[in-house]
Amino acid sequence: MRIIAITFFLSVILLSCGSKKKNEKASSPQAGQQRNQPLRVDGFIIKPESFQESFEVPGTIVANEVSEIHPEVSGRLVQLNVVEGKYVSKGAVLAKIYDGDLQAQLRKVQVQLELAQKTEERQSQLLKIQGISQQDYDISLLQVNNLKADIGILQTSIAKTVVRAPFSGKIGLNKISPGAYVTPSSVIAVINQTDQLKLDFSIPEKYTGKIQTGQLVTFTIAGSKKQLGAKVVATEASVTENTRSLTVRAGVIGKDEALIAGAFAKVQLNFDPDPSAILVPTQAILPQARGKKLIVYKSGTAVFQDVTTGIRDSARVQITDGVKPGDTIIVTGLLSLRPEAKVLIGKVINQPKEK
Repeated sequence: MRIIAITFFLSVILLSCGSKKKNEKASSPQAGQQRNQPLRVDGFIIKPESFQESFEVPGTIVANEVSEIHPEVSGRLVQLNVVEGKYVSKGAVLAKIYDGDLQAQLRKVQVQLELAQKTEERQSQLLKIQGISQQDYDISLLQVNNLKADIGILQTSIAKTVVRAPFSGKIGLNKISPGAYVTPSSVIAVINQTDQLKLDFSIPEKYTGKIQTGQLVTFTIAGSKKQLGAKVVATEASVTENTRSLTVRAGVIGKDEALIAGAFAKVQLNFDPDPSAILVPTQAILPQARGKKLIVYKSGTAVFQDVTTGIRDSARVQITDGVKPGDTIIVTGLLSLRPEAKVLIGKVINQPKEK
């Protein structure tokens, strides 16, 4: 037992000595120097450069004019000249509604007018020789004028039974058949003016000050890689509250048989280049809960700087606030750095090569 106790006591002493040596080694000045050694990182010097902003938005091809064709009066459809998918000229007769009853009323009033005019002529002669009073003559003249007004009303009603094309365009599919009873709410056909097409699209609110009347845009449609052009002609008077976007309308330049009203389009917008844009590599941005940061190299230390970002492309992000030209930002070892950490710039990735 005594031998076992002595052996155990010696083991404890040896372990204590070993731990003490490790602690002394860990707390030695050389170990502290290793921990305080600056981290070697790559830097990026901020330089202003020209950058053209461009982005893509969805759009819709629309006809220059589109209208549903309704009759103005109710009645039976006795003639239908609507040919599906055909072009018609402005004023062409598309449909005719039965007007036999109106024609009969017109003939009746015309006969009454002829008799009233003869009566008015006779009384005019009698008035000259004072055979009748002025009042009697005025009554006959009033009868003539009333009948003329009735004829005008009937002629207008008859004209409304003829349905004409409001403008030149392409007729869509028939909505009704001959012999049907139609009312002003009935749709006979839909006409589209496709000689000149428009392009409607929406842009985010922040770009409302950059879009200008007369600005050129390009677009493509499904099934074709051909680049087509359009010129901005107008914008909506206000921003849509739900989407915070502004609707823009452009006139399509030229004609293309592949373009159909209602087709989907991909609109490419290119704005004037900014000659002094600040762009940094995407990997340098540190997302935060309430914003974004860059790590700026200042006098051998890492300074975490809040920044405001703009647009981005595949490899770079625009910085609109937070840093200035000439600053050096850190682009590697970001996860290992802490605020005010000591750093050493090993390589500047955008440093021009010496010739």
